[in-house]
Amino acid sequence: MWARIGEQACVPITGNRNKRVLYGVLNVKTGTVLLHSANVWNQEEFQKVLRKIRRTWRGWHIVLFLDRGSPHKAKGSMSLASELGIEMRWLPVACPELNPVDHLWRHVKQDVLANEPAPDLDVSMERACRYILGLTSEQRLRKAGVLSDTFWLRKVI
Repeated sequence: MWARIGEQACVPITGNRNKRVLYGVLNVKTGTVLLHSANVWNQEEFQKVLRKIRRTWRGWHIVLFLDRGSPHKAKGSMSLASELGIEMRWLPVACPELNPVDHLWRHVKQDVLANEPAPDLDVSMERACRYILGLTSEQRLRKAGVLSDTFWLRKVI
């Protein structure tokens, strides 16, 4: 918005703060990905993701590496994870570079969603999901940094 020097510019505010959340889980052994889209980031949606994880990888020993977001740390989420046999481990604070999924998000942002002046959130979500699901397992692992010789979990996988 612009205005003449000394004049107040009138900036309309819609009050509309729509957002979408894309939960992503990457199996660092196989490159399989699980996506869950939602309108909110809260413990109820995260718990839906936990249930999807268990249904997707039945019989697997699952260890989730997570940031310390409140939906992850909520008592209900931790209790459900324990009930489902999902081990939750916490990444150090302010270290997104340790989270392979964050590297995938970086590619989505710069390769798929960049330069959208007024994005339609549902269309953007669909494009992001289509991009990630369209990658081969090896491409996902490579973009997530898992195949790097310096990947911090390299010796475990």
